Amino acid sequence: MTVAVETGVWQLDATASTVAVRHRTMWGLVTVKGAFGAVGGQGEVRPDGSATGTLTLDAGTLDTGNRKRDDHLRSADFFDADHHPEITFAVRGARAGAGDTVEVSGQLTVRGVSRPQTLTARLAGVDADALTLETEFAVDRAEFGLTWNQLGMMRGLTTVTAALRFVRGPAA
Repeated sequence: MTVAVETGVWQLDATASTVAVRHRTMWGLVTVKGAFGAVGGQGEVRPDGSATGTLTLDAGTLDTGNRKRDDHLRSADFFDADHHPEITFAVRGARAGAGDTVEVSGQLTVRGVSRPQTLTARLAGVDADALTLETEFAVDRAEFGLTWNQLGMMRGLTTVTAALRFVRGPAA
């Protein structure tokens, strides 16, 4: 079953959306979790059913529940939020997949470094005025210059989880 989404402009509802990360540290013994406090974005569904858009995260709003760690994550060792305040995902194409899935391709930019990123999202809810997409995917932080790794404590990939609610926006 493929679900149809109305054509037009859709604005991200930041109050009903979350983007979170988790990464295993301390040689795999501890999982650090955090969420971005400020997200924004919009998308456009075209008449042919394809979609484009942009998701923006404020790199300085990542909250892991530990101020010292959060300050370190904002520093030049990681996100360098003073020089690269935004993390963006520019959706170049999104098409309905099997069932309630959406196949998404785009460019993820972190710390001024852009890399292609593909993912599968699930259309978790849709009506004439709102839609919700959920996804989970892995990112290799080293590909974006986030290579700080004291004593080899950080291993593996970072998992990104997002629940994004979009509402009908004004016509473009």
